[in-house]
Amino acid sequence: MKKEIPFGLATIPLAAMIVVMAIAVVYLEQGPHMPLIFGTTVAAIVAWRVGFQWDEIEKMMYKGIRLALPAVVIIMLVGLTIGAWIGGGIVATMIFYGLKIITPSLFLVSICAICAVVSLAIGSSWSTMGTIGVAGMGIGLSMGIPAPMIAGAIISGSYFGDKMSPLSDTTNLASGLTGTDLFVHIRHMLYTTIPGLIIAFVAYGIMGLKYGASGMDAASINQTMEILQKNFVISPFLLIVPVLVIVLVAKKVPAIPALIIGIILGFISQIFVQGGSVSSALSALQSGYVIDTGNKMVDNLFTGGGLDSMMYTVSMTIVAMTFGGILENTGMLDAIVKQILKLAKTAKGVVASTVVSCFATNATCSEQYISIVIPSRMYAKAYREKGLHSKNLSRALEDGGTLTSVFVPWNTCGVFILGTLGVHAFEYAPYAILNFVVPIISIFYAMTGITITKLSDAEMLQAGNEEEETAAV
Repeated sequence: MKKEIPFGLATIPLAAMIVVMAIAVVYLEQGPHMPLIFGTTVAAIVAWRVGFQWDEIEKMMYKGIRLALPAVVIIMLVGLTIGAWIGGGIVATMIFYGLKIITPSLFLVSICAICAVVSLAIGSSWSTMGTIGVAGMGIGLSMGIPAPMIAGAIISGSYFGDKMSPLSDTTNLASGLTGTDLFVHIRHMLYTTIPGLIIAFVAYGIMGLKYGASGMDAASINQTMEILQKNFVISPFLLIVPVLVIVLVAKKVPAIPALIIGIILGFISQIFVQGGSVSSALSALQSGYVIDTGNKMVDNLFTGGGLDSMMYTVSMTIVAMTFGGILENTGMLDAIVKQILKLAKTAKGVVASTVVSCFATNATCSEQYISIVIPSRMYAKAYREKGLHSKNLSRALEDGGTLTSVFVPWNTCGVFILGTLGVHAFEYAPYAILNFVVPIISIFYAMTGITITKLSDAEMLQAGNEEEETAAV
C-alpha cells in the first residue's frame, strides 16, 4: 500500500547515487551515467518497498524522460550547428578576428574576451579552454603573469559563453528542464552575467597593469592566424551568420527555427565559400568536422561538432531524468524539499536556496550536468506555488550550477581544468571572478527582489492547468 515517503527514506537513493558518483567519477575517472543508473535502481527499489507497482515506476521514468525531450531536440540541433559552423568557416572567422584584439597591456582582459567570444560561438567552455586557453597560458606565462591569474581569466571568459550561448548544452538543459523558452532564459541571465563580466574585466584590467609593460611574444598567435587563413576562407561576410541568429533571437524567433536557419547557412557556407563537397558537409553535420593541419591546438579546436558528438549529453540527460522522474513522482523530492523549504519559506529564500543547492550538488555529485538536472526537478513545484516565473529557476540553476562547478577539485570540470591548464581549483578560484561574482549577484537579487519576475494571474492559471495535465499523463 502506498504511503508518504519519510525524509530519511527519501534520501537513500540520492545518498547512494552520490557515493557511487564520487567513486566512479573522482576515483575511477568514469562518466556519470552508471552512478545515475545505480541511483535510479535504488530509487525504484525504495518506491517498490513503500507500495508502488513496477508499471507505475516505469511510467514515472517515462514521465521524467518526456520532460527532457525539448532539451534533447535542442541539444541535437546544437551538435548540427557546431559542425556546420566549423565546416563553413564561421567559427574560424570569429576566432581570427577575436585574436586580433589581444594587446600586451590588457592581456588578461583580452584573453578573457577572446575566450568569451569563442565559447559564445561554439557553446563549449571545455573546447575553448582546451585550445585557446592552452595557448593563452603559454603567452601569459611568457609575460611573467602568474598561472592562476591567467587560468582565472580564461575560465571566466570560457564560462561566460558556456552560460550564454544558445549552442551550450547546459544552457539548453536549464531552459528545457524548467519549461522556459531558450531565448527568454538567455535574456533573463543577462541581468546577472553582464554585471559579472564587467566586474571581471575591471578586475583583470587592474591586475594586468602590473604585467603589461613587459611585452608579449605573439608568435604563437600569429602562427594560429596563418594556419586559419591557409585552411579556411576568412571573410567578415561570414559573420553575417551569427549576427543573423542574434537578430532572430532579438525578434523572439523560437529556438528550433533559429538554429535550423543557422545550420542551413553554415552548410551552404561550407560548400560555396569553403569549397567543400556536399558529402563532406553532410559528414560534418553527422559526425563532426575533421581537420589535420599539423598544429595540435588548431586541430583540437576545429575537429568536432556534429550530431554524434551530442549523444553523450543526450544519453546522460535521459538517464538522469529517469532518476529524477522516480524521485519526483513518488514524492521523494517533495520530502527532501519540504525540509529545505522550512529554512526558505519566502520566494526570496527559494531562489537563494536554489543557487546554494546547485553548488552543493556540484560538490556532492561531482558533475555539472547533475547540478542542473536534480535541482530543476526539486524546486519546480515550489517556484510555481510561490508565483515565480520559471525563468527565475532556470537562471538560478545556471548561476549556481554551471558556474560553480569549476571550484570543486573533484568535479569533472575541476579535474578537466587541472589536466588542461595545469592549475588546481584552489589556486585559480580567487581569479575566476565571473564564476563566483555571478552567484553572489544572483543571491543579492533574490534577497532584494531585483529582476525576480512573478507570474501574472493568467500565467498562474495556465501553470496550474499544465501541472494537472502533466499529472494526468
